[in-house]
Formats: sequence, C-alpha cells, structure tokens
Amino acid sequence: MGALEIVDSREQAAEQEVAPLVVREALEEFLDSRGMGSGSIAVQRIGEGHSNVTYLVQRGSERFVLRRPPRPPLPPSAHDVLREARLLSALEGAHVRTPRVLATCDDASVLGVPFYVMQEVQGHVITGEMPGALDSAEDRARIGDELLDALVEVHAVDWEGAGLEGFGKPTGYLERQLRRFNGLWEHNKTRELAVVAEVGDWLAANLPESPRSTIVHGDYRLGNVMVAAEPPGRVVSIFDWELATIGDPLADLGYLTATWVAPDDPADTMFSSLSAVTRAEGFPTREAMIARYEERSGRSMAALHWYQALALWKAAVFMEGNYKRFLAGASDDSFLAIFDEGVPALAEKAREIAHAS
Repeated sequence: MGALEIVDSREQAAEQEVAPLVVREALEEFLDSRGMGSGSIAVQRIGEGHSNVTYLVQRGSERFVLRRPPRPPLPPSAHDVLREARLLSALEGAHVRTPRVLATCDDASVLGVPFYVMQEVQGHVITGEMPGALDSAEDRARIGDELLDALVEVHAVDWEGAGLEGFGKPTGYLERQLRRFNGLWEHNKTRELAVVAEVGDWLAANLPESPRSTIVHGDYRLGNVMVAAEPPGRVVSIFDWELATIGDPLADLGYLTATWVAPDDPADTMFSSLSAVTRAEGFPTREAMIARYEERSGRSMAALHWYQALALWKAAVFMEGNYKRFLAGASDDSFLAIFDEGVPALAEKAREIAHAS
C-alpha cells in the first residue's frame, strides 16, 4: 500500500516510510492553540499544487486554507511558505486582492515543515474553461480588465511603508535575472541551442532602465487569480506568491502579455493549449492589455518588448530543466516530451519579439 498523503494520527504517520503531508491530530492541536474552531477536521487538497501544496480545512462551520511545501528534502530557499505569509500579512492593510493570513507555524513537530493558514476565498480559478455563470463576452472583458487593474494595485503598494524592507533587493533586479537564468541554462541544457545564447546576449546588451522598484508577483497570470463565482466578472484574490520579490514591475506585465493567448493568435502558439480559454470573445487583445496598464500605472511601455522576450527566454530555460528530468526518467509526465521542440520554439519566439521593435 502506498504512502497516504493525509493521516489521522502521529502513530499512522510514523508507520509510513514516506511522511504524510497532513496529520489531522497534529493540525487539530495547532488550530486549538490558536483558537480556530473546535472538533475534528476534514482536509482535501485544492488547486494544481505543482510546487507548494494547498488544502481546504473544514472544522464544523469554519473553513480555512492551509499552505505548505511539498515533502522534504527541499532545495535551499525554495518553497519558503513563511516568506510568502510575511508578504501576505504585509499586504493586509494595502489595496491589494489577497487572502488574509490567520496563523503561521515554524514548528516542524506539527507537520514536519513550516506552513501557514489563511482565510478561504470563494470563487473560481479559470484554467481550461469559463465557469458557466461568467461565460459571456461582457464578463470575459471585465475579467480581462480586472486582471490588469489588480496588477496595477500590486505595483502601487508602498512596500517600504508596509514593512517589506529586506524582502528583496530594490536595485539590480534585471541583472540578477540574467545571471540566474544564464547559470540555470548551463545546468539544465540537454543540447546546444544557439538561439538561447543569442537571446541571452541580446537581453544583456539591451538592458532597459528599470522604473522605480515595486512588489513583483513573479508568476502573474489568469490561472493564479480567483474570480467571483457570480457576475459581474471580477478578480477577488491573487494567489501563488512564492516567487514574489521587490524588483521591476514590468517583468510581471511582460510575462502576463507574452504568455497571453489572444483571440487573433494562431492556433499553434506555444501557450495556446494551456490558456486557450482567453481566445473567447470579450477577452482583451495583448495591445489592449498593455494600453490599460500604461494608462492606469503611468509607466512607459517603450521597452516592454524587452520584458516579453525575457519572459519567453526564461520559460525556455526553465522548461529545458523539466525536459531534462523527463529524459532522465525522473518524471513520467508525458506533457514534458513536447519540450524537445517546445524549448527551441519558445527561444525563437523570444528572438522574434526582441527584434520586432
């Protein structure tokens, strides 16, 4: 019998060769210590969970959401959920759409890893298809607008005033990105791809001057926000802050727009199978998204093509690492096989964007 992900007691947990992710007994004791409900709990995994893992915890009439890293061993600095909780707590008083952190735990005797508990936000996360109640051109258009407005709100936060000094280095963000991903390519590569080096060189040679530093989400996209369950379409919360730092806000917009599948994009674009829902009538074009962000943020879009090229180049580097794991037999996810051709396609698209302006 395989290891269970959720067990009732510490004794059950000790009997498994592989540690469970949730021990109900230990979690109940922790919630008791924080005055969070009473009685037994029901736990179920929610979300995609490719990195940190998220659970809905129900205790009587109360509902919470627990977020924790995957099973150890973990790479240094990766999956730092308490850092994520620090950011969410700092944003509580700001005009940003985030869930409220209710409790944090750094005691490894509870679940074996640090974790935090936050409020549950009700709504839909849109991935493969639109919720029926929101499947109209008007609601799709509004959700697209809200996606940009919510990002502008993140970038408008006075992060120093919110107590986030030291959360990230406010200068040199783009240079660090290039150093990190050039190094990651050397580690990840399974073949020589001249286009990856060429785009990396172009990015270094054409480094733009960053606007004033802001909070950067790091993975801002439609699939990482929640929309209200009922019309009108609106974004009610932003999730998955594990890559957040202090840096250049246009990195978020570059990533959002470079990976956005617009209604008039050809069907064979790299991300079309992942976010084809945004092809539907009403969702904004890339140009409309950029114009809305520019109008609402007051930031210049003159160098945005650089940030879009950066986003696709980073995606190529990152996906080469996943492809390497697939080739080594470390992953049986057949989806990763497409990156034999997908990684060069991403890099080529980055080069096309780089030289389009």
